[in-house]
Amino acid sequence: MLTLTENASTIVKDISTQPGLPDTAGLRITSESASEPTFAVAPAEAAEPGDQVVQQSGATIYLDEAAALMLDDKVLDAAVDPSGKVEFALGIQP
Repeated sequence: MLTLTENASTIVKDISTQPGLPDTAGLRITSESASEPTFAVAPAEAAEPGDQVVQQSGATIYLDEAAALMLDDKVLDAAVDPSGKVEFALGIQP
């Protein structure tokens, strides 16, 4: 199952606890079908049918079925660049 670094958990939690969002809010990762796997990340109010839910350190990630399969052995990291843009990175679990 996908795991999150401490940085990723903090950033996901910050994004999903913005005023006006429900308690079920999180980030949803979907996989685009292509020869090279690509992923889209977007805020979501709740899981969609078939989503795998990853909860860690107060952060919630929703994965569509394809993303859940591809990210099963991965670690999600995140950082904020100097301009304030969030950047995500994937690594292999130890």
